Amino acid sequence: MADATIDGEERYEPALTEPGLLICTITIALAGLLFGFDTAVISGTTELLRQAYDLSPEWLGVTVSSALWGTLLGALTAGIPGDRYGSRNVLRVLAIFYLVSALGSALAWDFWSFLAFRVIGGIAVGGASVLAPVYISEVAPPSHRGRLVASFQFMVISGILLAYISNAVIAGIDPGATEWRWKFGVATAPAIVFFLLLLRVPNSPRWLVGQRRDDEAREALSFTGMPKAQIETEVETFREEFTEDENGDTESLSWRRHKKPILLAVFVAGFNQLSGINAMLYYLNDIFAAAGNDISPDLQAIIIGAVNVIFTAVGIAFIDRLGRKRLLMIGSAGMAASLVLAGLALSGVLPGIWVLIALITFIMFFAPSTGAVIWVYISEVFPTPVRGRGSTVGASTHWGMNAIIAAIFPAIAAVSEGLPFYFFAVMMLAQFVIVWSYFPETKGVPLEKMERQLGVKLKR
Repeated sequence: MADATIDGEERYEPALTEPGLLICTITIALAGLLFGFDTAVISGTTELLRQAYDLSPEWLGVTVSSALWGTLLGALTAGIPGDRYGSRNVLRVLAIFYLVSALGSALAWDFWSFLAFRVIGGIAVGGASVLAPVYISEVAPPSHRGRLVASFQFMVISGILLAYISNAVIAGIDPGATEWRWKFGVATAPAIVFFLLLLRVPNSPRWLVGQRRDDEAREALSFTGMPKAQIETEVETFREEFTEDENGDTESLSWRRHKKPILLAVFVAGFNQLSGINAMLYYLNDIFAAAGNDISPDLQAIIIGAVNVIFTAVGIAFIDRLGRKRLLMIGSAGMAASLVLAGLALSGVLPGIWVLIALITFIMFFAPSTGAVIWVYISEVFPTPVRGRGSTVGASTHWGMNAIIAAIFPAIAAVSEGLPFYFFAVMMLAQFVIVWSYFPETKGVPLEKMERQLGVKLKR
C-alpha cells in the first residue's frame, strides 16, 4: 500500500508492485500486443499480397485498409456493450475475434475471404482500443494512472516490434508461396494466451458499483491490493459518480454536458493519425524500398520498431511527471521537423539514408508524446458513467482517420513520395497550437474529480 496527496487530500492507494494490480494491468494490456501485431504485420506482406492477388496500388490500399474499417466498426460499437456488460467481459469476446482472424487470414481461400477475416481482426483491435485503456484507468491508482494506462501503448509498440521480427524470421526461413499465410497465422498463439489470462482478472470495481454489485466491487478492490480499511470509502466514492434522473436513467453522453471531453478526445485521436504514424507502419517496407539505400527493408523496420519500444518506455516514465500536455507539445515540434526531413529525402533533395534517420527521429518524438498519451487521455477525460461511450468517440476518430489515410497513402505517394510527409508535418504544427491553447493537464487528477477539472456538468 502507498499513500499520496492528490488534489489536496490524503489518499491511500495500492502500490504498483501489488500482485493483483499487476495481473490486471498486464493481462488487459496484452490486448495491445495483439493490436500492435495486427497493425504492423501487414507491412511485411504488401508485396506478397500484391503478387498473390495481382493488386493495383488502389486495391493494395483497399487491402491494407480493410482491417481498419473493421477497426472503426469495433471502436464505434464497443462502448455501449462495454458500459453495459463490463470491459473485461467484452474483451473476452474480442480475444476470440483475434483468434478467428489470425487463423482465417492464414487459411483464406480467396481474396474476399482474406478481407473478411482481416475485418474481423479489425473489430477486435478497435474494440480493444476502447475497452482496454478504460479498464486499466478504472483500476489504476490516480498518481500512477498515466504510466499504467500507457502500458497498453507499450504493449502495442511491443506487438509492432514482434511483428517486424516475426516477418523477418519467416522471410528468412523462406516458406515459399505460403510465406504471407505464416506471417498472419503466428498471432494465433498470443490470442489463445490472452483469452486464458482474461479468465483470472475481475471486472472493474467502478463498473461493478455502477451495476449495484457492491460485494463484487469490494472483492475486486481487494484483489488489486486496496487495504480493507479503505475499501468501503472507495465504494462510496464510486457510487457518487453514478447518478440517475427522475426516470431512473443513468448518465448519457451529451454534447451539451460533455462538449469539452468530446473535443479533447477527437483532437488527441485525430492528430495521432495525422502524424502519419500508422501509414508509415503499414507501408514501412515500401517507404524504405523507395528510399533506395542498401540496408534491407526488414532490418530497417526492426530498427524503427526497437526505437519505438525504447522511447515509449521513456514516455511511460515521464507521463506522470511532466504531464500529458507538455509531452504532446514537445512531441509535436520534434515530429514536424522530422517529417520535413523525411519528405526532403524521399523527394531526392537529401540522400536516401536520411529517410531512416528522419523516421528514427520521428519515432523518438512520437512514442513518448502522442504515442504514449493518446489512450491515457481518452480514457480519463470522460466521467465513469459514460467512459466507455466517450472512449468510443476518441477511438472511432482514431480508426476512421487511420482507415482513410491508409487507403489513400499509396495513390498520393505514387504522385510524389515526399508529399504525404509535408502534409503530416503541417498537421503536427497545428497540433502544437491546439494543445498549447486548449488542452488541460490531467495528470494525478482522480477520475471521480475529472468532471470538475474539465467543467463537465453531470445530472444531479
